[in-house]
Amino acid sequence: MTITEMSEIMFSDFAKLDLRIGKILEAIPVPESKKLVKLVVDFGTEKRQAVAGILKYYTPEELVGKKCVFLLNLQRRMLAGVESQCMVLAAEDEAGNVSVLQPEKDISEGSKIQ
Repeated sequence: MTITEMSEIMFSDFAKLDLRIGKILEAIPVPESKKLVKLVVDFGTEKRQAVAGILKYYTPEELVGKKCVFLLNLQRRMLAGVESQCMVLAAEDEAGNVSVLQPEKDISEGSKIQ
């Protein structure tokens, strides 16, 4: 689907998304999977875990310490027996390269994306 084929949403729909900066404290491969990693993320006032399919693109060591953009109010779900409580945002190009989204400047954990 191209960008022009995507349907527009109302600003009120976008405003429902709780997008925040989180700092990855731990990154542990999920034993039941070859591509999933469990991330323990600090959002300033709380810590949550995310499960992401990015082991093909990042080693756990590369992820620890990164500040990334996360979606916090996505419904929680179980992936390979591990609960994902938020979702890290990443971009993928046509060649299949994947990059997690990070702030341009250092900004505190829990900062809201507006």
